[in-house]
Amino acid sequence: MPMPLSAFHPLCDAIALLLQPQAEVVLHDLATETVAHIANPFSRRDIGEPSLLHEIDFRPDVAVIGPYEKVNFDGRRLKSVSAVLRDPGGRAIGVLCINLDVTHLHTAIELLTNLTRLPAGAGQPAVLFHEDWHERINQYVHGWTARNGTSVADLSRAQKRQLVGELASDGAFGGRHAAAYISRVLQMSRASVYNYLRAAKGGGTTEG
Repeated sequence: MPMPLSAFHPLCDAIALLLQPQAEVVLHDLATETVAHIANPFSRRDIGEPSLLHEIDFRPDVAVIGPYEKVNFDGRRLKSVSAVLRDPGGRAIGVLCINLDVTHLHTAIELLTNLTRLPAGAGQPAVLFHEDWHERINQYVHGWTARNGTSVADLSRAQKRQLVGELASDGAFGGRHAAAYISRVLQMSRASVYNYLRAAKGGGTTEG
């Protein structure tokens, strides 16, 4: 007895419910070449209308088609994927298509890009950043960790000692309370910062 496509209706409904309201799930009956079921319809397709799938090659090795891009009737952009449903004998009996509306996602991406983009040629205003040693330390530490393929949280003791020494060589400790700030940035005690600073100046270190 052939497998009824109605067995897949709950699957279609579950997928649409999980991704609502962004996903439409369409089940096509290959025996009748018609739409057999639609969950969360937004493409204005109706049950019983032609599926228009006769040109698809349902080779035995084909299980999933896509993902691919489509455009809805109202211009919304859809990301779609189709699964070929087969009976126990391997014969293709239906196609389950998931159409995901990604229009809002693209709009959100564009919004976030615009919010984070700086005008061409924009830099740090000198009037604000000339004496901002906090910013200079932040940039130095970020650049150092990036060049060394690590992060502040993963710095070893030896790396912290080296970084403190290089910060000292570049005058990062000239600002008032700079040592306290650097200790917070590098997630270490102020005593360790001063210890590494003495070592950088050739005074040795008491830390093992």
